[in-house]
Amino acid sequence: MRHIILDCDPGHDDAINIIIAAASRDKLNIRGITTVGGNVEVEKNTENALKVLELLDLDVPVYKGQSRPLVKPIEIATEIHGNSGMDGPVLPEPSRRAEDMHAVDFIIQTVKESDEKITLVPTGPLTNIAMALIKEPTIKDNIEEIVLMGGGTFGNWTPAAEFNIYVDAEAAEVVFTSGIPVTVFGLDVTHQVIATEDIIECVSPIENDVAQFVKKLLIFFGQMYKDYFGINGGPIHDACTSMYLIHPELFDLKDVNITIETKGEATYGMTVVDLLKTTGKKENATFAIGVNQDAFWDEFIHILKSFN
Repeated sequence: MRHIILDCDPGHDDAINIIIAAASRDKLNIRGITTVGGNVEVEKNTENALKVLELLDLDVPVYKGQSRPLVKPIEIATEIHGNSGMDGPVLPEPSRRAEDMHAVDFIIQTVKESDEKITLVPTGPLTNIAMALIKEPTIKDNIEEIVLMGGGTFGNWTPAAEFNIYVDAEAAEVVFTSGIPVTVFGLDVTHQVIATEDIIECVSPIENDVAQFVKKLLIFFGQMYKDYFGINGGPIHDACTSMYLIHPELFDLKDVNITIETKGEATYGMTVVDLLKTTGKKENATFAIGVNQDAFWDEFIHILKSFN
């Protein structure tokens, strides 16, 4: 059993990641969901998280976190996720509210007080995680692993940088230099799990509210990726994190050194992944380089059917 905190900015793929985690309660104990400014403003991301939990009838507390990066103004991705951050399907307004405690304080308190080590699962900018480590460095002793979606050897927000890392590269640097085990699902692997029309056709016949919600997410997300990047389908980036936690055998991983670029004019936010070990620097991350695509999608469909 993993004890996890999902730190996210829902987000189509964040929503799907929550659903995967919620379907795996025999393996994942979700201690809370924290939100951060990223895909859209933190207020909208928080509302989206609450809406998804209500759809799932899942009683997990939600904590609103940082609204902007550590040192620079926020950038958001309405081009990809729409004005709501989760355009496409329409969910009712949530009846629940976020908790009063700030997300950073919740992370600190939960990690400090937990009898079991906590795994942090950030799928947005790393601002909340960095702030918690800066505010209370001792929590790293009770963090089992940070399993994140971000980075890669190429970019999708700039030619060099992936969106989550680019939005707050300074926060990413805090995380990657923390000494905590970090497992990274970057674009190299997430672009191997693209929800094509064939995948959507497999989801369509599943007659439950969760699967139909996911279908609408995939249709909207896929159209945005086609319009913006010319890719025939949306990569469900963030879903790799929870899928790894329940089925690590699906992924090919490599221990590497990753340096975060915070100064380059054209390369700010780049994750410099030393795949060939050319720098001689000590490995500080485990980097996903491959995935068993057929097994991934089989498990994805199985999870969606489990909500019947």
